[in-house]
Amino acid sequence: MNVSVVIPALDEETTVAGVVEAVLADGPGEVLVIDSGSGDRTAARARAAGARVLTREEAIPGTPVRPGKGEVLWRGVAAARGSVIVFVDADLVDPAPGMVRALAAPFADPGVQLVKGDHRRPLGEDSDGGGRVTRLTALPLLRALHPELAHIRQPLTGEYGIRRAAAFDLPFVTGWGVEAALLLDVVARFGADAVTFVDLGVRRHRNKPTRELEPVADAVVAAILSRNGVPLTGGCVVPERPALSTLYPVATGG
Repeated sequence: MNVSVVIPALDEETTVAGVVEAVLADGPGEVLVIDSGSGDRTAARARAAGARVLTREEAIPGTPVRPGKGEVLWRGVAAARGSVIVFVDADLVDPAPGMVRALAAPFADPGVQLVKGDHRRPLGEDSDGGGRVTRLTALPLLRALHPELAHIRQPLTGEYGIRRAAAFDLPFVTGWGVEAALLLDVVARFGADAVTFVDLGVRRHRNKPTRELEPVADAVVAAILSRNGVPLTGGCVVPERPALSTLYPVATGG
C-alpha cells in the first residue's frame, strides 16, 4: 500500500515542521504540504523538515484558486500519488509518530474507503472539552439524520484517511464543510460499513475563540443539510469542486 500524506497549511510556521517530522517517522510514500497562501515561513519550515511543498496554484496549474480548506484538500488529492491519502492538519501541537500507520492500517480491508481519527481534545482544564463545533453542531445533526454513523465520534477531524480512488471520484466542498460532506458522500456511495475509525489518543491544537467558530458551524450545518436534500435559504450555498475524475478522466485515482 502506497500512502501519501497531504497537509493543508496556512500560516503554521510554529507547528508545521513538527507535524511533518511526526508523519515522516511512519515512512509514508510521500509527505505533501499544500501551502494555502501563507505569509510566514510555513513553506520554508515544511520543506526543511522533509516535505514536498506545493502552493495551491502548483497543485493544479491553470485553475484559479478559490478560498477554503476543502479547496486545498481537493488540490492535494490531485497532486498526491499514493493509493491511500492521509490528511493531517498542520496546527497539531506535539504530534507523535503513529498517526499515519494507524489511519492506513484499516485499508487492508478492501471494503474500507474512509478512516476517521478518533481522539480526545483538551480545552483548558477539561481533558476532553475541545471540538465544540463537533459536539454541539455536527454530532447532534448526524445522530438525528444518520444514526448508522453513531460509531464515528469525530466526523470533523482533520486527521483521516481515504482511498485515492474514492477521493478522485467525489466532489469536494471548498470550505469548512468539507469533512462532513466527504463523510456523507462516502456513505452515500459505498455504505456506512465503508467508514471506520481508529483511536489516535489525545489531539492538541490551537483552540479558537467561540466567535471564530461560528462560520465553521454555519458551513458544517449547510453541508450536512444539503447532503440530506434540505433546501438552503437566505443566500446560503455550499460551494464545491467537481470530482477530479471529471477533469482528468484518464487517471483512475490510484
